[in-house]
Amino acid sequence: MDRELALEFARVTETAAIASARWMGRGDKNRADEAATNGMRSMFDTVAINGTVVIGEGEMDEAPMLYIGEKLGCAQSPEVDVAVDPLEGTNILAKGLPGAISVLAVGDRGKLLHAPDMYMEKLAVGPHAAGKISLNDPIEKTLEITAKANNKRVQDCTVIVLDRPRHENLIRNIRHTGARVRLIGDGDVAGIIATAFEETGIDICAGIGGAPEGVIAAAALKCTGGEMQARLYPEDEEEKKRCKDMGITDINTILSTEDMVSGDDAIVAASGVTDGELLKGVRMLSGNMAETYSMVIRAKTGTIRYIKTTHMLNRKNTPVFSSGK
Repeated sequence: MDRELALEFARVTETAAIASARWMGRGDKNRADEAATNGMRSMFDTVAINGTVVIGEGEMDEAPMLYIGEKLGCAQSPEVDVAVDPLEGTNILAKGLPGAISVLAVGDRGKLLHAPDMYMEKLAVGPHAAGKISLNDPIEKTLEITAKANNKRVQDCTVIVLDRPRHENLIRNIRHTGARVRLIGDGDVAGIIATAFEETGIDICAGIGGAPEGVIAAAALKCTGGEMQARLYPEDEEEKKRCKDMGITDINTILSTEDMVSGDDAIVAASGVTDGELLKGVRMLSGNMAETYSMVIRAKTGTIRYIKTTHMLNRKNTPVFSSGK
């Protein structure tokens, strides 16, 4: 993939972020998600790729836009697979809470795991602890390993976990070590990516979340040198069959970052919708202007770009920016 595509992908997440940000705190997560999806789709039409959605809003008959198998872009090459989450944290945005982002990952054709829509057990750390952890280890051991790798005491480490009843034992065990816990209502993609950036203060992300989101997060850690390990978490026989159809006969198989995002290149773009550890959210300015904060990371070069952009919305030829009325 050409490096020039990195900025184009940032424009895609910026558009989705601005479109959905108008719905912040308005209690309507579906309209917010629709705005983000429409914004992302409209901007992808201008990007010079031959893309196929492998992780999207659902199957074709379930999602009117950005469905799995949909074609994106306006060129014949490069041929790429695309994983999208136009609004990661719909409930977060609807409540006006921090941490909502718009995010996408792009890899060469056939290089992104086509993760089924089910749960996935995840463990993520930043570059210093990469190669030293195991999903099979208890969280107490993972904390000891990560603390040593990050040159910290265990009690100075922070673990980010989705605030769900299924994580009660995990949270209890983390607290027993003296480590700090950062509970989030939604949005573990941002939480996983945050482990790769020391300034966020997040050392580990652990727990069970969505499998499709896990692939997007794994792409980001591949770009930054972090590590994510995962295991599909089917809840019934139908989901176990979907795992077998993917070629995963043993549901206890640990998926590595490379299993989820193979090849030597991937690009991840993200834009903040509401303020979070990773990115600031969209600012609506006077004069029908908006300010966005984005990041673009690339696996092949390890480049991390932070982009602050001011948008004059009345000069943009797209209806999505007025969809929040």
